[in-house]
Amino acid sequence: MGGEWVEPDCGHYEVTDPATEEAAGLAPEASRAQVYEAARAAREAFASWSRTAPEERAAILDRAADEIQRNFASYADVAQAESGATTGTARGMQVGVSVARFRRYAKGALEPVETPLPPQINEAGPMGKAGVMGALAVRQPVGVVTCITSYNNPWANPAGKVAPALAMGNTVVVKPAPQDPLSVYRMAEALEAAGAPPGVVNVVSGTDVSVGEAAVDSPDVDMVSFTGSTGVGQRIAEVCGRGMKRQLMELGGKGAAVVFDDADLDQAVAGIGTTYAFYSGQICTAPTRVIVQRSVHDRLVEKLVQYIGFMKVGDPREQGTVVGPVISAAHRDRVESYVELGRKEGARVVAGGVRPELDRGFYIAPTLLTDCTNDMRVVREEIFGPVVVVVPFDDEEEAVALANDSDYGLIDYVWSGDVARAFRVARRLRAGGVGVNTVGRNMEAPFGGFKKSGVGRDVGSYALHAYGELQAIVWQG
Repeated sequence: MGGEWVEPDCGHYEVTDPATEEAAGLAPEASRAQVYEAARAAREAFASWSRTAPEERAAILDRAADEIQRNFASYADVAQAESGATTGTARGMQVGVSVARFRRYAKGALEPVETPLPPQINEAGPMGKAGVMGALAVRQPVGVVTCITSYNNPWANPAGKVAPALAMGNTVVVKPAPQDPLSVYRMAEALEAAGAPPGVVNVVSGTDVSVGEAAVDSPDVDMVSFTGSTGVGQRIAEVCGRGMKRQLMELGGKGAAVVFDDADLDQAVAGIGTTYAFYSGQICTAPTRVIVQRSVHDRLVEKLVQYIGFMKVGDPREQGTVVGPVISAAHRDRVESYVELGRKEGARVVAGGVRPELDRGFYIAPTLLTDCTNDMRVVREEIFGPVVVVVPFDDEEEAVALANDSDYGLIDYVWSGDVARAFRVARRLRAGGVGVNTVGRNMEAPFGGFKKSGVGRDVGSYALHAYGELQAIVWQG
C-alpha cells in the first residue's frame, strides 16, 4: 500500500494447493481500514501518475514484463501451487499471457487519446455569433480503479486489468480472489521492480467478505473492474450504482456450441474438449452447452466419450496430465451436486460422473450428460467445472432459439462446413463473441458479454477505452 509492504491487521491465512490439499503459502488478511488506506494511497498517487508521459508509463509496463519473464519458472510454480493448473496451463495460459498483456499495453500507452471530430458550421443565434466549431474527443483516465480478479487465472486475469488501467493513467487497488492471491503479490513485486511509483499499484487480500466490500464502496474508488460470478457482480453493481462508479464486468457464461450435421466432428470435439482441458472447466468461455443437429447427435456423443477416455486426470505437475483439480473441496462438492441434479432431472451420464480414485486433491472426472432439455438446471446454470451437457436440435431456427434461450451470453460457438451458414447463425446469436469452427481468440477483438454475462468490453484497444472517460473539447474557429 502506497509503495510499502505492510503487515496485515488480521494476520495471515493458508492458501491451499488443490492438488495436494497442503499449504501452498500464507496470504495477508487485510482489514477494512487497510483497504480504505490502500484506496487513499491510490487517490494520492493518481494526480501525478495521470500526468506522467505515456512513454514513461510504457517503459514501466515493458520492464514489468521483463521482470515477469525473468522469473517465469518460479512464478509459474506459484500459480500451479495455488490454482491447481497443469504445467502447460500455468506457464502458457497464465504467466505467459500475463507477459504478453504487459507488452501489449506498454504499446497501448502510446496509442493516441485524441480524436478530431468534423467541424460544424453554426449560424448566429442565442449561443453566440456565427462560426466554425472545432471539436476533439479526448480519452482521460477514470481515476482509481479497483480490480477484483477471479481464481481461475491468477496471472492473465489481473494483468488484463492492471496493465491497461495503468497504461491509461489510472491507479489501481487489486483485490485478488482469496483462493489464489499469491501470484498477484508476485505481480506487484514485478511492478515495484519495474519502477511503478508508490501508490500506483496497491494489493489487498483476505477471505472476509468485508475486504471485497471495502474495495468497492471506498469513496476514493472511481471504477470497479470485476471478473467472477454473475451473483457477486450484481451485488457489486448495486454499490457502484449508488456511488455512480464506472463498471467493467466480466461475469458468468454458459457457452453454446452449435454443431451442424455438415461440421467436421473431430474439429468440434477438440474444441468442446477444451472445457475439460483448460482449468478443469473453470472457465467462463467454455463451450459447456452442446447443441447438436439430431442426425449427428449419436456420432458426436460417441466421439466425445472417446475423447474423454484419452484425458489423464491427476497431479497437474505430472507429464501428460490434462485435467487437474478444481480450486477447492467446496467447489468440487458443488460441481458434483450439479451432476447428481442432472441425473434427477432425467439427464443420462455417459462419461464421468464419479470421483476419480485419487488419494488427495479436489478432482472431478470429465463428465458428459445427454438426454438434456433446455429447461434443466444443468443446462441453464453455470456449473464451472469439467461438465458438458448435450441438447439435440432439428433445424437452424431451433438451433438459434435453443442457443439464445439462456440468461448468459459471453461466447458461443458454431461448427459447420457451410461457412455462409456459420456466419449467418453467428450474427443471430446473442453473445458478446462467437467462434466459427474454432475456440481460438483474437486478442485484439472486443471481449465481454450480453445479458447477465457482463457489462462493457475489454482486450486490445477496447480495454484502453474501458479504463478511460471521454471528454469533449470544443472551440470556435
